[in-house]
Amino acid sequence: MIRVVVVDDEPMVCAHLRTILGSAADIEVVAQAQDGAEAVEAVVRHRPRVVLMDLRMPGVDGLTAIERIANLPEPPAVVALTTFDADTYVIRALRAGAAGFLVKSTPPEDLIGLVRVAADGHTVLSPEAAQRLVAMSADGRRRGDDARRKTEGLTEREKDVLACLGEGLSNADIAAQLHLAEATVKSYVSRMLVKLDCANRTQAGLLAHEAGLVKR
Repeated sequence: MIRVVVVDDEPMVCAHLRTILGSAADIEVVAQAQDGAEAVEAVVRHRPRVVLMDLRMPGVDGLTAIERIANLPEPPAVVALTTFDADTYVIRALRAGAAGFLVKSTPPEDLIGLVRVAADGHTVLSPEAAQRLVAMSADGRRRGDDARRKTEGLTEREKDVLACLGEGLSNADIAAQLHLAEATVKSYVSRMLVKLDCANRTQAGLLAHEAGLVKR
């Protein structure tokens, strides 16, 4: 069972998300919160696998909550909720440790599938969305230079794997594309997260875009 906490300052949004997710046999909404402070408390109390987090809330906002949750032992995957699919606020959320983002208008059947993806530890961020977010970043050029410097120490194979993360591929898909064992890919990913000082696959994938490793 995938345990989920829903966070939004609009009760109707929380109720809508709870109804959609509750229709899936393998998903249970264990709590909802209306600001970031309540969200952190709910995570500590209920130990969910996924948190759907609104970013703009009064009091403790979503960004602050994401940072606090990322510092908890064995934190859940936090997926940012936004109204727009290209939002500079989302970039900050991803760099704070979010596993990806969802537009609030996401169709119900897609929402359920993406929550499952997040629960499995994969990126909830399309390559197209990542490219748009990087392109609109105010400090994009500086971050691109920083990203290229960070990736200079990677081997060519590690860069190949990193580029695949930027495409949003799972370990199994990367293994098939690069003709590697899935266990080998997992080892590459774990090692690169440490080398690049990335909290999760999403941050590494965003870094791949900033460094220009993702060509499509």
